[in-house]
Amino acid sequence: MHETRDDSPHAVARLRAACMAHSGTLPRLDRGAARKSRCARCRLIPSHCMCALRPLARARAGLCLIMAEFEPLKPSNTGWLIADVLPDTAAFSWSRMEVDPALPALLADPQWQPYVVFPGEFAAPERVRTELLDQADDEQSGKRPLFILLDGTWSEARKIFRKSPYLNALPVLSLQPEQLSRYRLRRSTHDHHFCTSEVAALCLALAGDLHAAQTLEAYLDVFSARYLSARQSVPADGEDEAHRRLRALHHSAPPASRP
Repeated sequence: MHETRDDSPHAVARLRAACMAHSGTLPRLDRGAARKSRCARCRLIPSHCMCALRPLARARAGLCLIMAEFEPLKPSNTGWLIADVLPDTAAFSWSRMEVDPALPALLADPQWQPYVVFPGEFAAPERVRTELLDQADDEQSGKRPLFILLDGTWSEARKIFRKSPYLNALPVLSLQPEQLSRYRLRRSTHDHHFCTSEVAALCLALAGDLHAAQTLEAYLDVFSARYLSARQSVPADGEDEAHRRLRALHHSAPPASRP
């Protein structure tokens, strides 16, 4: 019997709603783009809506997004995709002055082994890891990996890392990916800078959640293709390689991961 997907607002959607209610700020659109009506669930214009393609993936690992102030409001944000795909995703808005008490409570929850995912060159050497702690020990103790992703521009992520004391005692997972970033919606000046969804997929693969990692990668590619085709006023191609790969992963998913 397959698990039913929960279509209630996920963590990032709830954070977006809270940001809008608090500030009254409209969602940020691409610079120079005219304001268009967008689907409230997938953030694409109606002609390119991908809600029917949203997959569900189960993973032993969890994700915790700490998001810069306006990040939940950006249509191109990929932290949203993580919460779309993985139910065990938490999201918090970052503030230097105020910390949501649910965040340190999550980090202290004994079911989780938290890792701050960030380049090791910015952390004290004794905190840096390139692999997870002994997973056999974690499984025996019941602990699951919890990957903490700092979601924002590079300068915002560095600020969050430096000015969040509750992260200081946690191990820093420094990824060593061999492939270059394929994300096409926002360009970084450094090819080794990955978008948030790509980082999450790399973490999931490192934790052994391979099908979830592949599903998230394919979902990002579908989102990127639809977002760019909408920007260029070109119809979405539901038969391109990204869409075919996402469908194939759905059909090969373990039963508990199919909506």
